[in-house]
Amino acid sequence: MDSHMLGAFINVDQSSPIPGPPAVARKGAPPLPAPTSHELDNINWGDRLNGPSAPSPSGAQPPKTPNELEMSRPPSPSTDEATDIVQTLSNPPMNKWRLLSCCCMCFANGFQDSAPGALIPYMEKDYNIGYAVVSLIFVTNAIGFISAAPLAHMLQASLGRARMLMVAQAIMLTGYIMLVIPHRPFPVVVFAYFFMGMGEALNLAPNNTFCANLANATTTLGAFHGSYGIGGTIGPLIATALVSNGSSWSTIYFLSLGLTIFNLAFAYFSFRTYEIDNPPATNLTLTTSGRQTANSKSRLLKQALRNRTTILGALFIFAYQGAEVSISGWVISFLISYRHSSPSRVGYVTAGFWGGITIGRFLLSHPAHKIGEKTAVVGLIAGAAAFQLLVWLVPNVIGEAVAVSIVGLLLGPVYPCATAVFSRLLERRLQMSALAFVSALGSSGGAVAPFFTGLLAQQVGTWVLHPICVGLFSGMVGCWWGLPRLGGKRRE
Repeated sequence: MDSHMLGAFINVDQSSPIPGPPAVARKGAPPLPAPTSHELDNINWGDRLNGPSAPSPSGAQPPKTPNELEMSRPPSPSTDEATDIVQTLSNPPMNKWRLLSCCCMCFANGFQDSAPGALIPYMEKDYNIGYAVVSLIFVTNAIGFISAAPLAHMLQASLGRARMLMVAQAIMLTGYIMLVIPHRPFPVVVFAYFFMGMGEALNLAPNNTFCANLANATTTLGAFHGSYGIGGTIGPLIATALVSNGSSWSTIYFLSLGLTIFNLAFAYFSFRTYEIDNPPATNLTLTTSGRQTANSKSRLLKQALRNRTTILGALFIFAYQGAEVSISGWVISFLISYRHSSPSRVGYVTAGFWGGITIGRFLLSHPAHKIGEKTAVVGLIAGAAAFQLLVWLVPNVIGEAVAVSIVGLLLGPVYPCATAVFSRLLERRLQMSALAFVSALGSSGGAVAPFFTGLLAQQVGTWVLHPICVGLFSGMVGCWWGLPRLGGKRRE
């Protein structure tokens, strides 16, 4: 009970105050006056506690008004003043296994996404199709990503993190099974990429959110996305080795099938207690009747889609992944048609590109954080554009292979740095929906740009890859500078 409320039931006997120590007077000074009842009242209550200025004639304290009682209540922290306990890899201990599970899933995603660059020439030959038709695999992959965007938050809320990730892996398994069926027609191949895209989107959004909310998020995201680069480096190497030895182009997807089964089991093991270690914050709204109701998922999604960071972040990743997948998917075709190299000889150039991305994410993400993500990302994009021009203008296969690897090296830290910035600019309650939308629209860029590159390559040649990429780099810089300024603490 508040001290003011107690005051209403306590009588203060002013006739016999509690004796205190004798007053101390300086030598030669006049004697101190006796304390008045008003001064005794202030001693009992304290000036800052809004106590009574004078007792009532009966000696009882006058009752407090509701306004006075409310003023005496200690202030509660506002939402903006609240701080989160930032988790680390060792607290709780299961986090190290969760991060490893995230990295394994990201490795499998990179392994899956990088293989088509080396396989496209063999797909064209197997099905007797051109650039435009084979580009449909990028389109359906993006449709799968976009379809997953509104499902991410709903699945996590209804199933929990572990089961949501298991569902994502199961959807990817469906696509791989369709690809390894013997003598499947090309429409089945196109449809399989839809499931692969949807499953990848459903594991990418929650894993991005998990890594972004750990301590030292930029470095953690660098390791997470660096695993994607490792998979992206190994994928073309294995794909080229298999098809060069006479195996079918779809053989590599048996390996993807095995990786996905492992990730399904590992995700359940590592995230099965996630909700216990991370109790969900309940976002409540006070209604006029005084009741509190949870914000609906649809309202959160609408708020996320109206957020400036979400929109510009999605456009930024759209351009980033458009350039990344276009280079990975079409640089080999460019080297074959314009530099007159054989597929078996230049099939490893894509591996060099993904190797550069991997090294960049592991080695450059932390220095970029020290410099400042806002400045570092602009410099990295400018360097990538310069080396992309060298690939276009220098007619030397070895020099172009090196330049492509450097483009990957400079692009590598961009994605983890951007994700770290987005997570700091977004409210915690909007992160899952916003990052799912960013991932979905970003991956649609990884389909739209390669698809239009294929359409234009059919008409004028694969050299169009380079001006398209330079244009996408310019769009990335524009979106980056349009983001809100970073504050000193995360917005809640």
